[in-house]
Amino acid sequence: MNSTTKAAVRKRLGRIEGQVRGVAAMVDDNRYCIDIITQLSAVRAALRKVEEEVLRDHVAHCVEHAIAHGDADEQRQKIAEIVDVMGRAGR
Repeated sequence: MNSTTKAAVRKRLGRIEGQVRGVAAMVDDNRYCIDIITQLSAVRAALRKVEEEVLRDHVAHCVEHAIAHGDADEQRQKIAEIVDVMGRAGR
């Protein structure tokens, strides 16, 4: 993973970690269910952003590398991985 992307992902994950701790505190404090659900939705959205950033980095480096080196089997493997992960993400 590119070092710039890695730093950005770590920063986002740190914020998400704080959000999750905040949601746990909301549960402990018996906060209104809809407020908890709203925060859970925000956590999911933040995780999707991280996922997009990692996928973008994967395409920019790993897939690009496979294309540049002309190995058809490696290219097919990288594309199959992306299709698989996108299929799982849609569930």
